[in-house]
Amino acid sequence: MASLRRRKVGKKTLALRSKLWPDLPENEFWDRNLYDGFTSIPRTLPIVMNIIDGLTKNKPASRTYFVLWCTAFDEMYVSLSKQEDLAFQSGFTGQRAIRTWRERMLSLEEFGFIKTAAGSRGDLSHAVIINPHFVIRRLYKNNTPGLTAAAYNTLLERANEIGAKDMEFSLPEEEDGSDAIRSK
Repeated sequence: MASLRRRKVGKKTLALRSKLWPDLPENEFWDRNLYDGFTSIPRTLPIVMNIIDGLTKNKPASRTYFVLWCTAFDEMYVSLSKQEDLAFQSGFTGQRAIRTWRERMLSLEEFGFIKTAAGSRGDLSHAVIINPHFVIRRLYKNNTPGLTAAAYNTLLERANEIGAKDMEFSLPEEEDGSDAIRSK
């Protein structure tokens, strides 16, 4: 049912776009079905990134988090073997680039947005990205400093608007083992 609704909305959006920009050819747009080099991101990611920066205060980690999303695929795994590249993509250059990137990574792990594992590149060799909605719900429940009610409520509003049901699911630690709540 949701898929049918998306197709209907998509057709309306395309019709409006062609009316507003009739001279733009179709091949001018990014089409994830035609081009490689894309990944799925939550539509709430801008809000999640603002929340991350609120939590990490004067050491914003949202760009580092965004780079992880852009590096991961559906498995939500990221190899951290090219730390110089990851640091640069996160906006860090110079002698302290990797050190600064590592600090941001540790902040993301401290708040629960990622988990890391040791390997050939040391303590930060591998990472997985945890569902950010679950992470933020836990942080809010624990009254974590830096996460305001306004930011959390903005996330709730946007999640409701786009139908992000994971803001309503039981957190994994709250589940009784039943997957019924996750059925579509």
